Amino acid sequence: MPREDTLDVMIIGAGIGGITSLYYARRAGLKALVLEKQKVAGGLWAQLPAWQDIQNNRYDWTLGNLPIQGEDSNSVAANIRAWVDEFDLAPSILLDTPVIRATPIEGGWRVSTPERDYLSRYLVCATGAHNRPFIPTIERHHPLVREFHSCALEDPAVLAGRDVVVVGGGASAYDLLDLCFEHAARRVVWVYRSLKWMTPTRKPKHLAADIRGLAKMQMLDTPVEQMSSAVNQDLRARYEKFGIQEIVPNQDFDFRRDQLIPGRKRMIEHFGRIERFQGEVAGVDGATVRLSSGQQVDADLLLWGTGYEMDLSYFELPELAETRRIEDMARRCDSLFVSRDAPNLYFLAPCLLESTAVSPWCYSIASRTIVSHMRGEATLSAEPVGEKLNYFELAKFLAPCDPGNFPAGWQAQYRQMLEDHPDRTPLPIP
Repeated sequence: MPREDTLDVMIIGAGIGGITSLYYARRAGLKALVLEKQKVAGGLWAQLPAWQDIQNNRYDWTLGNLPIQGEDSNSVAANIRAWVDEFDLAPSILLDTPVIRATPIEGGWRVSTPERDYLSRYLVCATGAHNRPFIPTIERHHPLVREFHSCALEDPAVLAGRDVVVVGGGASAYDLLDLCFEHAARRVVWVYRSLKWMTPTRKPKHLAADIRGLAKMQMLDTPVEQMSSAVNQDLRARYEKFGIQEIVPNQDFDFRRDQLIPGRKRMIEHFGRIERFQGEVAGVDGATVRLSSGQQVDADLLLWGTGYEMDLSYFELPELAETRRIEDMARRCDSLFVSRDAPNLYFLAPCLLESTAVSPWCYSIASRTIVSHMRGEATLSAEPVGEKLNYFELAKFLAPCDPGNFPAGWQAQYRQMLEDHPDRTPLPIP
């Protein structure tokens, strides 16, 4: 590869993962560039409706002295852009520059945009897994029901006085059910195949989970089996307390598999008003939503809380281009990040998404170790990780591979930081 035009690392995506990757690459003296298809940095958070928000409080989301005004999508996107301003990263970010092709070549990668090609020794895919809204394929015959994916419901006031069908059994569906009652929907019907655990609460969801408490337990070496058992008992008691035992998931809660999702206050308060059907939506016929069970529901609105798919179609490797689900991508990576399909390729998504974690902190220590691996200072093993690693478990996983960033005594240092740091104050940037 010609030396003069070759980057050390190309990063695709200017969300929180891409921006923290750029920060650590620049800090290590690497020649790095971020390509972002949107006109602004911020990733998915720059696209979401204003009502969308994070599932933990703002102080756990942000790091250091980077400002954040709230838990809503606009505040989170602004916090991501604060990284760009604080560390003068803008010269290394090309906005409005989509990647149309990524091709492995000898010694690195060729990344093509509509304007030109770039050569880079390493490639970091930081586009996450929330690229393409997923809506199941159903039959539609002269549909009169308005349909929205959760990411496309710009104005929830449209729910007022309407008959609404919500589809899905996870966090997005819980948000949509909550919105139905906040905005006075007339009728609420919920359709789901299976259910994910949540923490029933009367508090706003940002206060429902003690994420710092989880980190402290991890750094005290509490076994994950013990933590899962304690949380499982607590959640089952909460479901009973709030009278929602009918939606207890089929499996016990397990941190190695499940995300600790905060409950939605209004959804729980009005649970008795929700008409529930276990199954799928099979079709829309005029103003009627037809279920897989054969039952029919007259509706004005059909809301899809069915999540997202990955979009890796720009890869010249079919095995990557056809990957859609985060679980499938995780199986294609060693040590969480290192692609098994091509050399010098890293994926950030498998380390974090759909786990109980705090994005900026986890992406920071992940990016820091990936950069060390590029420089030959960290050794990531050639083994896949078959379970989710939550929050500070990620540090414990990376430490043996990355002694430069986790020197002797690091556990005591982190433990002390968690004990001494005020709960409503952001943790320092790693």
